[in-house]
Amino acid sequence: MKIMMLFMVLAVFSTTTQADDGWQSLFNGKDLTGWRPNAYPESWSVVDGTIRTQATQASSHLFFVGDKREGEFVPFKNFVLELSARSEKNSNSGLFFHTDFQTRNAAKHLLNGYEVQLNSSEREKRKTGSLYAIIDLSRSPVDESQWFKVRITVRNKHILVQLDEKTVIDYTEPENVMRPAERVGRKLKLEGGAIALQGHDPGSIFYFKDIRIKVLP
Repeated sequence: MKIMMLFMVLAVFSTTTQADDGWQSLFNGKDLTGWRPNAYPESWSVVDGTIRTQATQASSHLFFVGDKREGEFVPFKNFVLELSARSEKNSNSGLFFHTDFQTRNAAKHLLNGYEVQLNSSEREKRKTGSLYAIIDLSRSPVDESQWFKVRITVRNKHILVQLDEKTVIDYTEPENVMRPAERVGRKLKLEGGAIALQGHDPGSIFYFKDIRIKVLP
């Protein structure tokens, strides 16, 4: 009996440890609960357990808001963000972090934060994995027609971007960094910011799944 009770305690401890590893799932695979678009909500749907985006106009962004009220989002400062993505041919998208709802032009491009580029189009020269307009890749490290894994790690001023376990961006934001006028908000925010997916244009289709985050101290 004592051996059986010890085994049960160990089993419970093991299950608790696995469940309490710090990861938080951001997408339930069923609907867009916890997510909110800033424009053109028809640009977003859930198809076969994935988030599908095809912007009805350029452009729309889907923000993780959790249970926040309208106009609010969940801020993340230091974290590891992971997801899987794939695209149809000639498609453009992106992952934003340390951002917010502010836009900088009529196309509703986000004013603040960083973007990790996702791009299978020939026309756009900044390829998948680029830290958009900061460190741009001229060749894509992955085949976007197949599912690939994206991991973004942000710790204080350090940004690491990995695709399928391979590091493609290792960047440290300089102190008091100055950006050109059209990218003035491309900075890490002291208080952190929102995470958002991009629906770029009506000709671009991307899919996302297995979205999770681990908050770092």
